[in-house]
Amino acid sequence: MARISEKKKSDALYRAILQLRTEEEVYDFFQDLCTVTELRSMEQRFEVALMLHDGAVYNDILERTGASSATISRVNRSLNQGSRGYQVYFDRTAGEGRP
Repeated sequence: MARISEKKKSDALYRAILQLRTEEEVYDFFQDLCTVTELRSMEQRFEVALMLHDGAVYNDILERTGASSATISRVNRSLNQGSRGYQVYFDRTAGEGRP
């Protein structure tokens, strides 16, 4: 999957995120950075990723999350052919109770 451009502007954002230490700091940062719609979209995509990873089928995901089939397909493509960002999360939280 194509990466976001490697511009220094993008690097600054990701470095800023790495400086956050608590869940509350992350929450506050994203509240400031994103619109409610943007946050809900990211939350929905993450929920879809969790469900796909756990073996849920498209119809169940669509019904439970309200995500479009295009969104589910995009997340599935990221899981299978992406940059492994989701997989890092899954590997690091294996055995832990997830949200």
